[in-house]
Amino acid sequence: MTGFRLGYVPGVTPAKWVRIWAERLPRVPLELIQVTAADAPDLVRRGEADAALLRLPIDRTGLHAIPLYVEQTVVVVPKDHVITAADEITVDDLADELMLHPQDDVLDWDRPPGRLIEERPARTGDAVELVAMGTGLLVVPQSLARLHHRKDLTYRPLTGVPESQVALSWPEADETGELVEHFIGIVRGRTTNSTRGPATPKAAKKSVAKRPVAKKQPDRSRQKPRRRR
Repeated sequence: MTGFRLGYVPGVTPAKWVRIWAERLPRVPLELIQVTAADAPDLVRRGEADAALLRLPIDRTGLHAIPLYVEQTVVVVPKDHVITAADEITVDDLADELMLHPQDDVLDWDRPPGRLIEERPARTGDAVELVAMGTGLLVVPQSLARLHHRKDLTYRPLTGVPESQVALSWPEADETGELVEHFIGIVRGRTTNSTRGPATPKAAKKSVAKRPVAKKQPDRSRQKPRRRR
C-alpha cells in the first residue's frame, strides 16, 4: 500500500493524529507537507497531497471539507503595551490603535478593527516583526501567535471578531480513498473497532491460524478393573 500525504498550514499541529496513524497503520508511511494557507486548497486539487489541514473559509470547488475545531482570536502586542493590563480585549479597545493587516491574513474580516496601516506586510511573520518594532498591533489565531512567539511580545484574547476554523479537506471524487477514510476516522475520534470506519488495510492484517480441536479422551478413572483368570 502506498503512503499518505498530508498537507498542513502554519500553526496547525497534526502530531496527535500522526501518532495515532503510526499506531494503527504502522506499515503505511505518512508524509507531512507544510504549505501556506493560500496554497493549501490548490495543493489538494493538484493531487500533490491526499488531504490537508487548513483554515476555513476556502473556495470549496472540487473539495470536501469537515470542520474540526475553532481557534481563539488574539491580538499580538508588545509586553509593555497598555492593553496587557486587561485579561481580554474588545474591538472597541482597538479603535484608536494602528493595526497591521498582512496579505496572508487567514481571518474572514468584513473590516479589521482599529486604524489600518496602508502598507500591508506580505506574511504574518513579517507583521510580527513590525509589532516588535512598535509599528502597530496584529490580530491572528492563537496558534499563529504561539508559532511566532517572541520574548518581547505577548497576546490577549480578542472578542467580537471572526474566529479561525480548522478543517480537514480532501478531493471530491465518486469514492473517497481508503487511506483518506482512515484519516477522517482518526481526526473524528473513531476507534479501530468503529463500524463507521473502513476495514483494516490488508497490509496491516495478520492472519490467525485456527487451532486444531483436540479430541475428547474417554474417562478411564471410573472403569472397573478386569479380573484375572
